[in-house]
Amino acid sequence: MAEPAAGVAAAVASFYFPITRLFMVDRCDPTFVDASVESADSFAERIYDSVCRTELGPPGYCLIDSGIDLDSFQFRRQMVGLKTALADVHLQRSGNTLIYQSALRFDQQTSTRPHFDGGPDQSLLMLGYEPTAIASELTVFDWARCAADQNLTPAEFIRHHNPMFGSNIEFIRPYAEPIDRFDHDRYQIVCINNSSCDPIDGSRWRGMLHTASVPQSDETRRRIINSTMIIPAPPKTADKIGNFGVDNFLTTTKVHRRGYDKDHLRDDQ
Repeated sequence: MAEPAAGVAAAVASFYFPITRLFMVDRCDPTFVDASVESADSFAERIYDSVCRTELGPPGYCLIDSGIDLDSFQFRRQMVGLKTALADVHLQRSGNTLIYQSALRFDQQTSTRPHFDGGPDQSLLMLGYEPTAIASELTVFDWARCAADQNLTPAEFIRHHNPMFGSNIEFIRPYAEPIDRFDHDRYQIVCINNSSCDPIDGSRWRGMLHTASVPQSDETRRRIINSTMIIPAPPKTADKIGNFGVDNFLTTTKVHRRGYDKDHLRDDQ
């Protein structure tokens, strides 16, 4: 396995230098990016337009396929580089930047119900999935559209139809969008608009819910997700996790496994 990268600067450099595999958006499918070429001048803007939507036309998510010819450290450098590129686009569009709210690695082998991750009401999830033998499927749900179709605000929707509970999932099932190109055998990044804010003035992000289906877990194996939450902030605002947190995300080998429902497991070091 390759040696870890030495810091954020290396991550940004490795993302932009042409010797590194970069990303090309499939112009016919705004939800998919294929890491098969070395140059793509507009990929960051296209990903931003697909994910950071302020209206209901764009999909609200995008999958970036990084292939198999890299390792975990290189993959995480790509993630940090992509965040930097998206922050540049956000600065051009809004006058603000994007910063890390959180960044960690964990082994997730349980199915989930449709949900958004807790955090600020405007946020973007960038989830980096590493190759694994454990099969799984990902689905997003356009809950912003569902709420709008019912003349509900996001807050009202969650109050009355939260799909985390009971049969409420049936209310949002027609708005399900399976991420068909998700492949557990490959390095893939999934960006999801995780926002829960009310669309007050047309400038607020319109979010998606997401869920994972894991038919069969295996505690002898790993299903590693490099999970980052990214939020808008005024220019020159530092990452909430600080430079140390970003460096640790890039270089650590630790994988969180122990949890409230997994007391018998220990984290990988």
